[in-house]
Amino acid sequence: MLPPKSKIKHNFKGKSTKAIHVGGHPDAETGAIMPPIYQTSTYVQTTPGVHKGYEYSRTHNPTRTRLEECLASLENAKHCLVTASGLSAEMLLMHLLPAGSNILCGDDVYGGTYRLFTTVFHKMHNFKFVDTTNLKLLEKTIKDFKPAMIWIETPTNPLLKITDIKAVTTMAKKVKALTVVDNTFMSPYFQNPLDLGADVVLHSLTKYINGHSDSVGGAMMLNDDKNYETLFKLQNSIGPSQSPFDAWLVLRGVKTLKIRMEQHQKNAMEVAKYLEKHPMVDRVIYPGLKSHPQHALAKKQMSGFSGMITFFLKGDIKKCNKFLSSLKVFSLAESLGGVESLIESPAIMTHASIPKAVRESIGLTDNLIRLSVGIEDIEDILADLEAGFKAAK
Repeated sequence: MLPPKSKIKHNFKGKSTKAIHVGGHPDAETGAIMPPIYQTSTYVQTTPGVHKGYEYSRTHNPTRTRLEECLASLENAKHCLVTASGLSAEMLLMHLLPAGSNILCGDDVYGGTYRLFTTVFHKMHNFKFVDTTNLKLLEKTIKDFKPAMIWIETPTNPLLKITDIKAVTTMAKKVKALTVVDNTFMSPYFQNPLDLGADVVLHSLTKYINGHSDSVGGAMMLNDDKNYETLFKLQNSIGPSQSPFDAWLVLRGVKTLKIRMEQHQKNAMEVAKYLEKHPMVDRVIYPGLKSHPQHALAKKQMSGFSGMITFFLKGDIKKCNKFLSSLKVFSLAESLGGVESLIESPAIMTHASIPKAVRESIGLTDNLIRLSVGIEDIEDILADLEAGFKAAK
């Protein structure tokens, strides 16, 4: 049985209003302004098979239902499924396709995605990794490889390359391939891939949507009824459902999505400009800078540039480690999208599972540093970076 749908209908236009009110309606029984956590595993039935829409919390849970309705509204989607992690959402999507399917994936994706595809599902499907920003190459590869699914991250992790979603989805539809877009770096506030023709939008809820580094989760948003029903059945059968408490944390965190994303972007722009002028920085990659090779495309398909920055430090990995270990405002940690600033070395941390030769072939070198710029005061962020550069020098 599919999850129950709320009987409360909304016609809100603004994303902040949706984030606060869709799924956030007061509790019907008590009037509590904050929705309760339905921390239960099972539900009482009046007679066998007769219940109030819920049977077992692996299958569906009222807290999770609220979150799914909220996230669907933010991505302008008909359906949403939330999962225990971003990777568990990816796993379900792999099971959506018949065994032996061809999957065309971007060459610069999250290390966990690359690891999942190349060490787990490589026996079930055929994968080809290609630069999805190169539309001529992509068109030729689609013609020759005949993929059942095209997997896009845009911007990519960690090189922040931007793929033309509308162009790719147009190509995909010609060969009846599904297009999946990992929208984690932008969040639904700055980018809505379904509006550009994508079939499925993927998010790691752990990142910007939750925004507080205290919950792990994943989500898939889509409009196709049949694929939604199949994914729901897969989730119920395999079991990677998000817990009620984690769903409640994300439902709470997403309420401030707009103000957080605006501040992330504001701080990131200041940091990017500062880094461009710094003598110890070789190159800065940030979609909001005019120096970004796809800045025009970024402005066309995104309404903002988010808080992720990549830069290359002048020096070897020892100098990078000295820089990374000297910071106080920036925490040296994996993940991203929290209110606090995080910094990491992808070659050693988030993308270490990608072979060194593969990393370097796409430009992911040892002196690459990834920033998740938080919402702290900008003067403290800049002072911290300057102290780090002095320590490294």
